[in-house]
This record gives sequence, structure tokens and C-alpha cells, in this order.
Amino acid sequence: MLKVGLTGGIGAGKSEVSRLLVEHGAVLIDADRIAREVVAPGTPGLAAVVDAFGEGVLAPDGGLDRPKLGSIVFSDPGKLAVLNSIVHPLVGERSRTLEDAAPEDAVVVHDVPLLTENGLAALYDLVIVVDARPETQLDRLVRLRGMTEEDARARMAAQASRDKRLEIADVVIDNDVPLEELERRVRDVWADLVRRARTPQE
Repeated sequence: MLKVGLTGGIGAGKSEVSRLLVEHGAVLIDADRIAREVVAPGTPGLAAVVDAFGEGVLAPDGGLDRPKLGSIVFSDPGKLAVLNSIVHPLVGERSRTLEDAAPEDAVVVHDVPLLTENGLAALYDLVIVVDARPETQLDRLVRLRGMTEEDARARMAAQASRDKRLEIADVVIDNDVPLEELERRVRDVWADLVRRARTPQE
């Protein structure tokens, strides 16, 4: 098994890269998706979040109002740390369970947005960073995700710097390119990952 950490700044195109890797045969463990699951209605995770932030972070249906919670924590590093201390251990536990269930010869890709920020690089055999210029990230967040420029800049500022991400990268996928070029680059990276998975002595 080859354990790969996949990360990138918000708007860099990490989700597109993870989708392409899955098409090639990767086993994907998506930290964002798991982070939603562990605070779903009725979970101990959601109860802990409400405990910490109050009933105001609940939507009318009893689920977590993610935009509301986001507006609270992304402008306050202390509150963000509290949220992370609740969610990250739950995500880690579920990720390990999913990894243990993967086939022995699998390429397991952990899609982890905050891999750099949380110092998790050592958990993986290899770290892939999806990289894009900050201007590209900002444009995608505003144009494709409908964020205000202010909100987009705040989200970007809450993450590690581009330089910090690149420092931990074993492989960098430049995503300032058209989709066809990205597909070609991911195909090349996949061939390398499969080779590494088959030669564990390297």
C-alpha cells in the first residue's frame, strides 16, 4: 500500500485532481467529506460543536449551519483551533479505519486540505501538492464558488502560505493550466504512484 497525502490551497483544484486519481484507480479518503460525516445530526461530534459554539450554529433542520460556523471560526484563530480540536481527532480515527479496509496493493490518497497546517506530512509515504497562483485561486473562489472577494481572501489567509505547502511537497501538480493538460499531468503522476506502490522497498 502506498499512502499519499494530497493537499492544496482553497481554489487550487485539489478536488479535480482527487477525482482524476480516483478515475485511475486510487482509493480516496476525503477528509472534508469525513469532517461532514462526523458532525452529522445525532453524532457526538455535532453535540461537541454545539457545546462549544452554541445552538446558533444549527440550521433549522438540526444539522450544522456550515456557512454560519465558518463565518465565526475563519476570522478568529482561537475559535478555529477549538473547532479543529473537536473535529480532527474524529476525522483521523475514521480515516485510519478506511485505510485499514483498503487492499494491500492499493494507492490510498488522503485528500487533506489542512495537511500542511496540521503538520501531517510524516503520516504519508508521499505528499502531492496541487498548486495554483493566488490570483487563480481568488478568481475561482469568486467566479465558481460565489464567494465575496473579502471572504475568499479570508479563507486563503487562514491557510498555510503557498511557500509552506511547497516545502512539504514530494510532487507538485501545477494547476494553472487547462483541464486537458491537468489530466495529462495527473496521468503521469498516477503511473509513478503505481510504480512506487509495487516496489515498497524504495
